[in-house]
Amino acid sequence: MKLMVKAPAKINLALDVLHKRPDGFHEVEMIMTTIDLADRIELTERKDGEIRILSQNRFVPDDQRNLAYQAAKLLKDEFNVRTGVAIGIDKVIPVAAGLAGGSSDAAATLRGLNELWNLGLSLDELAVLGARIGSDVSFCVYGGTALATGRGEIIQELPAPPNCWVILAKPTIGVSTADVYRNLRLDGIKHPNIQAMVNSIKEQSYENVCANMGNVLETVTLPMHPEVQQIKEQMIRFGADAVLMSGSGPTVFGLVQYESRLQRVYNGLRGFCDQVFAVRLVGERNPIA
Repeated sequence: MKLMVKAPAKINLALDVLHKRPDGFHEVEMIMTTIDLADRIELTERKDGEIRILSQNRFVPDDQRNLAYQAAKLLKDEFNVRTGVAIGIDKVIPVAAGLAGGSSDAAATLRGLNELWNLGLSLDELAVLGARIGSDVSFCVYGGTALATGRGEIIQELPAPPNCWVILAKPTIGVSTADVYRNLRLDGIKHPNIQAMVNSIKEQSYENVCANMGNVLETVTLPMHPEVQQIKEQMIRFGADAVLMSGSGPTVFGLVQYESRLQRVYNGLRGFCDQVFAVRLVGERNPIA
């Protein structure tokens, strides 16, 4: 048995951090939406009971550090599955980029193995399991657009945002999410208006979505990595309607409403970054697998 599952990236249209919790995590409020940039996960049953990660990307760990491995191990242990699986990861989403690539791979593995192993779990049940792997995995199980609260695992579905193009640019650095949160200081910083973003999406107002984008983690990543700020400035100069860093960075994304402007922004950024993508919003929830 073999199964192929798409693992789409996400961007944060708004990201706020409220406070540090007693359990060591941070209380967050985030508006996330999936985009048409996706890894491909190929799941092949193994009779020997082993879990194997197969990838041509040297930055993808092939052991228990890999979140897709952890997802398979969790399902295997939880439901006493005797067969194993080879998890082929065709990596398209940049690694350590603030786009939830690893979390999405884990979520796709959960959804795919649910079908491959005939577990009969709902998306809600898979999302609960996903929260045990990582904070973004629950959202990635559902996909689409959502308000995520708690440490990111409490998901409230939202409509898809107004249709537009998304241009992504990732500098040749990686950013540790743990380091960014460790250096975050919440005193005196400007917090995005999360409710205003929710309302903008519900009202399908592209202008208001652009106006209400914000990410408190920029206060840490931008001073640490000036090239991220430079990419933001270039993206605005080339004509993006709104620009923001996704997650803890370093990827910067810009929204562009009209295709006529898309090529100018894309071509302009190619001079600054090797990894530049022009994609559409997906915004719709995943099927069960």
